[in-house]
Amino acid sequence: MTKRVAILASGGGSNMRALVADMTGDHPARPAVVLSNNADAGCIAWARAQGIATEVVDHRPFGSDRAAFEDAVSAALAPHAPDIICLAGFMRKLTAGFTDAWAGRMINIHPSLLPRYKGLDTHARALAAGDAEHGCTVHEVTAALDDGPILGQARIPVLPDDTPETLAARVLVQEHRLYPAVLRRFAAGLRDRIDLTG
Repeated sequence: MTKRVAILASGGGSNMRALVADMTGDHPARPAVVLSNNADAGCIAWARAQGIATEVVDHRPFGSDRAAFEDAVSAALAPHAPDIICLAGFMRKLTAGFTDAWAGRMINIHPSLLPRYKGLDTHARALAAGDAEHGCTVHEVTAALDDGPILGQARIPVLPDDTPETLAARVLVQEHRLYPAVLRRFAAGLRDRIDLTG
């Protein structure tokens, strides 16, 4: 049975596009909806142009009431009956109330080799630490920030002349390889870890 995937994004959605591009042919999943907290996000315009259903839930009216915002997100997702949620640059921290409800059915991509560099500014932090390699991680989502079982990682060498920007660009290439590969397996019920090198 084909799985229905909801993709949550806040910006241009380059990882969303990579996921959608892969969900064809014998892939065990299809995109059901793209949801954003930003009506002007590029991901929404792109998804609409592809004929994919979209939803927008602006977080600003909810202020600091994360639970109320998440209730609105859940209500927006419900008509689309997703089986899996993929976070693809969704810049809102989710509470346990939401993540627990989707335990084992929600995955995220993070631009570091977790458990190193949870949170923001991962590329600058990797350079400041003098790391020899860097990369990205796809993991199951839990209430803890950038935590949860690791499903896959892609690694690249850190070059002597790398800046945070050049490193980010090279990691993004690997994100677009890793995330679709993990989702394809995840939707088929496979949870064993995969590792890529770039």
